[in-house]
This record gives sequence, C-alpha cells and structure tokens, in this order.
Amino acid sequence: MAARAYWKGQIRLALVSIPVEIFSATKSGATVAFNQIHEPTGKRIKYEKVVPGVGPVNPEEIVKGFQYEKGHYVLLDDDEIESVKLESKKTLELTQFVDHDEIDVLYFEKPYYVVPADDLAEEAFIVLREALRRTKKVALGQLALRGREYIVSLKPCGRGIVLETLRYADEVHKAKSYFRDISDEEPDEELLDLAETLIEKKTAAFHPEEYHDRYVDALKDLIERKRKSKGAKIEAEEEEAPARGSNVIDLMAALKKSIEKPGAAAGKGTAKKAPAKKAPAKKPAPARKRA
Repeated sequence: MAARAYWKGQIRLALVSIPVEIFSATKSGATVAFNQIHEPTGKRIKYEKVVPGVGPVNPEEIVKGFQYEKGHYVLLDDDEIESVKLESKKTLELTQFVDHDEIDVLYFEKPYYVVPADDLAEEAFIVLREALRRTKKVALGQLALRGREYIVSLKPCGRGIVLETLRYADEVHKAKSYFRDISDEEPDEELLDLAETLIEKKTAAFHPEEYHDRYVDALKDLIERKRKSKGAKIEAEEEEAPARGSNVIDLMAALKKSIEKPGAAAGKGTAKKAPAKKAPAKKPAPARKRA
C-alpha cells in the first residue's frame, strides 16, 4: 500500500511554483503499552470525569476553559476555537535562505520527505535541490498545517528534499542558564590527547539499523517469561556498581585502558606497563632451641 501524502501543494520561489507532495519521514518505534489493572479482580480500571461536590458529569456538559487566574476561567466552545484556526494553505513560500549550519539543532522538530508531484514538476524540483546543495543553504518559510502555523526548512537529501518543522524561539530553553556553572578552564593536554585517540579509534560509518532499543527488547522478554511462568515473580539481576575514586586518576586510567590493544606493543597515546617488581626473598626462620 502506497504511503499517503501528509500535504499536497506547491513550493513557490519568486515566480516559480513547484507542485510537490510531502510524506512523513519517521514512524513510531516499538513500544510496550500497559493498562492499569485492579489486582484482586484482574479487571481493567476505568476513569470517570467528575466534579467535586457534584459527581460524574455528562460529556455533553464539558467545555474547554482557560484559567487566567486561580479559580477563574474563560470558557470557549469548539466553534469559537475553530474560528481562529488557520486554513491549510496550498503554497509554501520560500522567504529566506540561511547557511546550513546556522540553525541550532535544538530548533529542528520533525522531518518530512518532499517529492515532485508529477513529471512536469521534476525539472524545477531538481534545480531547486541542486541550487540548495551548491550554495550550502537552507530554505525557510511558514506553512499552515492542521490549524496552526509552522516554521519550516528545506534542504537536499539524496535525490529529494527534506522539510523539517522548526520550534519557535519561545519553545526552546536558553542553554546559558544550564551551562553557566561549567568551568572555562582548558582540559589537561594529556587527557585531551587520549580522548582524541579514543575518538579516532572508534570513528566509523553510521548504520542506524545496528542500534536497538534494549529497554523495549528486555521488557518484551520479561513479559514473555512472565507469561510462561504463569504470573510467578521474576527477579532482576543486580549489577555491581563501579568503584569510585579520584576523578583525575580514574579518567586517565580509563582512557588509557580504552585505547590499549591486547597483545600489542605500547604506541602513541597508549599506556606503558611498568615492569613487575620482584617480591623480596623470605628470611629463614630462626632455629628452635632444644629443651
């Protein structure tokens, strides 16, 4: 079954319009959902909407309210809320271009694939894609989708283009308030060299299929073992906590150990082993006197 387009319309750059379709680039990962169960009866717990002093209420009597001060609300019905929603436009106007590394990663929210809507749109689509690639720029615009307006960016991705929705400035915490207490001191040069050596050693191509959510896998295994054991308690194995010592000594030792190769001679950035000290010879026991 072919994927369903999330949005259909046109990208407009000055007087050029390119018919495109947008598809979601991601999907929900494997998750394990739990229900709350009443243990004595084994039945699922349900929730009722109640008003203090009144009890359960009819869903038709429930409206949305915005609390502007404690205990005081502005009530709005669905028609009033719908009246201010933005209509999904069929045109994405590209209004600005920025360097590809100018947008902080914190602002990127969700990616979508952009493809030409038909063969006639393909030539203009390819021109836009390659122009962005050569100039190393990201295109920006605003797009109304499902009642709200998003900032969006466009950048090349293989043969196509990726559109990403961006967060607004007031949706991102300023990093300064979190990082201000971190020291500005330069790190120890030897530690830095060891860290760089370890990074180089572990540098490789990224293959996302090699990574798995180990928590979900373990949870599924636990559920299956619990099912087969017919509800018997399953104890988890406790891991021994690593010993803690001086941070500088531990860090140095850990980095050196990480880059050592078993059986290999000590090289640049590799810890050299000190020769083992011989144990002192034991003194002969004194002769016992005869009685």
